[in-house]
Amino acid sequence: MRIVYMGTPEIAAVILERLLEEPYEVVLAVTQPDRPKGRGKAMACSPVKELAVSRGIPVFTPEKLRLPENVEVIREAAPDMIVVAAFGQILPKSVLEIPKYGCVNVHASLLPKYRGAAPIQWSILDGEKETGITIMYMNEGLDTGDILLQKVVPISPEETGGSLHDKLAVAGAEALVEAIPGICDGTLVPVPQGEMTTPYAKQLTKEMGKLDFTREAAELARYVRGLNPWPGTYTYRDGAMLKIWKADASEISEACDCGADAANPSAKADAIPGTVVRVTKTQFFIATGCGLLSVSEVQPEGKRRMSAEEYLRGYALVPGTVLGEKREDV
Repeated sequence: MRIVYMGTPEIAAVILERLLEEPYEVVLAVTQPDRPKGRGKAMACSPVKELAVSRGIPVFTPEKLRLPENVEVIREAAPDMIVVAAFGQILPKSVLEIPKYGCVNVHASLLPKYRGAAPIQWSILDGEKETGITIMYMNEGLDTGDILLQKVVPISPEETGGSLHDKLAVAGAEALVEAIPGICDGTLVPVPQGEMTTPYAKQLTKEMGKLDFTREAAELARYVRGLNPWPGTYTYRDGAMLKIWKADASEISEACDCGADAANPSAKADAIPGTVVRVTKTQFFIATGCGLLSVSEVQPEGKRRMSAEEYLRGYALVPGTVLGEKREDV
């Protein structure tokens, strides 16, 4: 069977690598064009392109797939199936109608939950206990096609966006190779999606990473985990950025009991949000809109990541310090 594969980021590369172990012919890899990356803004290719080139698979990088001349490239590849995983463009009807066995998408959520660009991270940000993979037929909508197969993946209490990405990449690869035979022989029966039960999983931005300490500690802890590794979460101390890589909602203020800390009665959880209210050898506690956020791994501006214990040895921090806004003169 001839397959055209469309995908761009690392999760799509993991899925492609697994697909290449199967007795199918991947005749073309379609991915986003090279983009500037890093501080030097050097042009970099996508993980899918890198893998495809290393395996001798022809690569096509259209800026706009819907243009007639680009659709013709897909048509000339004569695919029996098009497989899509985090490609980054909506397929037009002219492409959807090309393959005999349709266009099949690997989506990293249990649709109809979390349609959109960033389902992995939003499942953590919203406090979900589980997510998963959906193999679906594609239509002209955004993640609205009929469901062919789903696999559930639990979300652990310590889950980060990065660790969940890796789990779902493996699960997505296995779900795809399980689904393809059933698609071809008709034993997998497509099931229409119901109404979406969550907001669209909108694209992540760097601005989302700035911690708003007026929110609850539990929500802030989910943001620290969900936005790790990108875009990461941060605040400011004395005008300089301080990235927060690991933090938890403190058990001290369980169930949003915002009274005094029994172990340290002078440390009030109802202090002004953003105020450091307690410092120990290995972590420090920040007052939030409800509860305390305990921080255990940070990265000062211009420095490497480090444990809070190491940070506190080199950067004196005392209760009463207020974290928050960047100074205009910095």
